[in-house]
Amino acid sequence: MKQFFWSLIIICTIVSCKLSNSNPTGEANKELATLFSNYYKERLELFPLESTQNGDSILNDKMYIDFTESYRNKLKAFYSKHLAYVKSFDREYLNANDKISFDIFKREMEMSIEGLSFHDNYIPFQQFWGLPLTMGQLGSGDGNQPFKTIKDYNDWLSRATVFGAWADSAIVYFRKGIVANHVLPAALVQKMIPQMEAMVVADATKSLFYAPINKMPFDSDKNNLALQYQKLISQTLVPAYKKLADFLKDEYLPKARTTTGINALPDGDKYYKFLVRFWTTTNTSSNEIYNTGLSEVKRIRDEMERVKAEVKFNGDLKMFFEFMKTDKQFMPYKTPAEVLAAFAAIQKKIDPKLKEMFGRKPKTPFEIRQTEAFRAASASAEYNQGSADGKRPGIFYVPILDATKFNTTSGMESLFLHEAIPGHHYQISLQQENDQLPGFRRFSWYGAYGEGWALYCESLGKELGCYTDPFQYMGALGDEMHRAVRLVVDVAMHTGKMNREEAIKYMMENEAISEEGATAEIERYMAIPAQALSYKTGALKIKALREKYKQQLGTKFSIAKFHDAFLKDGCMPLEVIERKMDDWAKKQ
Repeated sequence: MKQFFWSLIIICTIVSCKLSNSNPTGEANKELATLFSNYYKERLELFPLESTQNGDSILNDKMYIDFTESYRNKLKAFYSKHLAYVKSFDREYLNANDKISFDIFKREMEMSIEGLSFHDNYIPFQQFWGLPLTMGQLGSGDGNQPFKTIKDYNDWLSRATVFGAWADSAIVYFRKGIVANHVLPAALVQKMIPQMEAMVVADATKSLFYAPINKMPFDSDKNNLALQYQKLISQTLVPAYKKLADFLKDEYLPKARTTTGINALPDGDKYYKFLVRFWTTTNTSSNEIYNTGLSEVKRIRDEMERVKAEVKFNGDLKMFFEFMKTDKQFMPYKTPAEVLAAFAAIQKKIDPKLKEMFGRKPKTPFEIRQTEAFRAASASAEYNQGSADGKRPGIFYVPILDATKFNTTSGMESLFLHEAIPGHHYQISLQQENDQLPGFRRFSWYGAYGEGWALYCESLGKELGCYTDPFQYMGALGDEMHRAVRLVVDVAMHTGKMNREEAIKYMMENEAISEEGATAEIERYMAIPAQALSYKTGALKIKALREKYKQQLGTKFSIAKFHDAFLKDGCMPLEVIERKMDDWAKKQ
C-alpha cells in the first residue's frame, strides 16, 4: 500500500511539471489522451464482460469475482491512481472537448471511489440483474458472447467455468450481509429462487447453455465441443445454480427483511443519497424529486382526463384504463410476425420527419426481433446495442408470449421511439461510432442522459407524425405517467414514506397496469434504488434545455442542430451536458 501511494506522489509530481502550460492553439492534450486510453484498457481488463459487450473479443474467455473485498481494494487503487493523475492536469488550459472529458472522468473516479465505501457487495445479485441472469443471456448464443468460431466456443468454456467459484463467493458475501443486517427484502428473495431453479436440469442437452451446440455454424470439432459443453453444464453450471437456489431458500430467505426501502439498512439513508446523485447525475435532493413526481403525476393525469373526454368515454380513468386493456378492438394481431410488422410500420411512418429533426443518423444496422422464448416471460421490450464496427446490429427486442393478446394501447409508438428510433439506437450508435471520443466515453453509460434521451424521444411523437390516434397518444401518456410515478414511489419507499404494498397501490391508481405488472415494477425499484429516477430527471432536463435555447436563440434555433449537438459527444452527467450545450448555444 505504501508503494502505491509513493507511486501516486511521483506521478502527480511529474505530471504537474508537464501540464501547467497554456494552450493558445486549442490543441488536444496528448498526455490526457494517453491517460484515457490507458484507463480504458485497464478497465476492460478488470471488467471483461464490458469488453465483450463493446464488441472487443480479446477478453471473451475471462470473468472475475468482482465483489470480493480483495477485488474491491484493487478497484479502489485503480480509481484512486487515475483520479490523482487527472487532477494533476490544469483544466483551464484544456480545449473544449478535453474539458468535457476531464469533467466526466474526474466525476466518474470520485463517484466510483465513494461507491466502494458502501457494502453493496453484501448483495451480489438480486432478481432484476446480476451475473446468474447475465450468464443465461451470454451462454444462450443469442447475447453479446459470440459463437462463430471454435475459439469462440472455447472462450465460453473458459469463462463459464469461473461461475462455480463465483457462486460459492456469492454465498459467502450473502452470509456476511446476514451478519451485518444488510440483506434483501424477502419479497425479492422469493423471486430469485425460481430463477435459479429454472437453470437446474437433469439432461445437459436440454439446458439453454447447450443451445450454442445446436446452433453451431461449423462441423469441425463438434462432437468434442458437445461433450465439453455437457460436462460444463452438468458438473459446473447446474450444481452452482442448485447451490444458489438451495442457499436462498433454506438459509437466506428466513433471514431476509420484511422492510421495503434501503433506509432500513445500516447507513441506508446515506447510501440512498449517494445513489440519487449517482443515477440522476445531479445534486437534486430526493425531496425535490419526490415533489416533482407529484406535480408531474397531476399534470399527466389531467391530460389523460382530457383525452378520455375527447373519445367520449363514460366512466372514470380506472374504467378507461380497463377498457383499453381488455377491449378486443385493441388486440388485432394473430401472429408474432404481424406484431413485428406493426413496429416496422412505425419506423416507416417516422422516417420522413426524422430527416428534418436530425442532421446525422447512425451507420449501425438496426433490426426488430421477437424476444427469445427462454426469457420472454420475464422480459420487457428492450434495445440491445450493436457493436461499434457495425458487425452486430442494434436490436429492438419485443417479447410476444401470445400475439392475439398483444395490445396496441400499451403504447407501441412511444415504445418504439424510446427503445429503438430515435431513442436508444440513435444515441448509443452515434456515440459508439464517434471514434474521436476516448474509449471510456465511446462506451460509457449514464442513465439520466441515456434513458432521459429515450424518454424525451417519446415526447417527439407528434412532431414525428405519431399519436394521431388518441388511444396511441393515451398509451404514450401512460408511458410518461409510469416514469412520473417512479419519482414518487422510489423516493417514498427508500425514505420510509411508503411500503411495498402502498407503492403498488399508488402505481395502480395512477396508470393502466395490472397488479402483477405493478408488483414487478415496485420490486425492481426495491432491488436497484434510485435507478428509476434517472428517466424522468433526464427527460425534464433535455426539455428544459431545448426551451431555454429556443427562447435565447429565437429564429437562429434549429431543432436538428440541437439534437445533433446533444448527441454528438455521447453520454455524460447532466451537469456536464448543460455546460456543454450552453457553450454550443453561444456559438449559434
